[in-house]
Amino acid sequence: MNKAKLKYGVLLAIVMIIGYSFTTLNKITIKGSDTMVILSQKWAEVYMKKNPGTTIQVTGGGSGVGLAALINGSTDIANSSRPIKPTELEKIKAKYNKSGIEIACAKDGLSVFLNKGNSVSELTLKQIGDIFSGKITNWKQVGGADAKIQLYGRESSSGTFEFFKEHVVKTDFAKTCQTLPGTAAIVNAVKKDKYSIGYGGAAYAEGVKDCAVKKDAKSKGVFPSEATIKNKTYPITRYLYMYLKAKPIGETKAFIDWILGPQGQSLIAEVGYYPLK
Repeated sequence: MNKAKLKYGVLLAIVMIIGYSFTTLNKITIKGSDTMVILSQKWAEVYMKKNPGTTIQVTGGGSGVGLAALINGSTDIANSSRPIKPTELEKIKAKYNKSGIEIACAKDGLSVFLNKGNSVSELTLKQIGDIFSGKITNWKQVGGADAKIQLYGRESSSGTFEFFKEHVVKTDFAKTCQTLPGTAAIVNAVKKDKYSIGYGGAAYAEGVKDCAVKKDAKSKGVFPSEATIKNKTYPITRYLYMYLKAKPIGETKAFIDWILGPQGQSLIAEVGYYPLK
């Protein structure tokens, strides 16, 4: 091999190494909440168009799965539709000697899904809780047809499952509740089953109807919307979060700053969720 070819080979190798390093430094991985997948994918799609040197990979699996991935170091950002648990924070602290960072990035009205053929159109929070705990088992008990209620819910690794259990059911779910791997699957099941009920992120309510939710028997039923989420009149409202091991730096910080800025927040309503302000 002559000197010219050798120098060219060395130069090419250096360029490839630099290119590889650049690509690696500008790759962001996001994993977790299935509720947040369509939102994060939208953010990633628009951001990558504006920043072609950055690659953003978004996957679901549930809030618990995302936080576990953050703890074991296999994701940069964990999406979660529930607040992180103290035990999860302790694991981050023990492994990385970091306190963990919580970033609220959007708001969500957790919808209760009903089949369009169901005559029931509104329920109180207590009735919803009693239905999913198994205390109410027939639609006639809440003013509907004489038919058994079929329950559809999320798996226990889901932040939506945990939030709904804590804030609505307030006890264990009925054993008859069929768990499904995502909100889209719940919506699809309710769409096919006239006497069923499910729950999930408001953005997924396609082909089913939202149940108007009443705080109590004397209250008026309220649907999830930007206005009712903002003024807190819709009873089942939550924040959606991103978690990191430590304060973001570099491209990850730039991406999060963009999400929290006017451009990122303006995209939230397009996929059925609600901006922070």
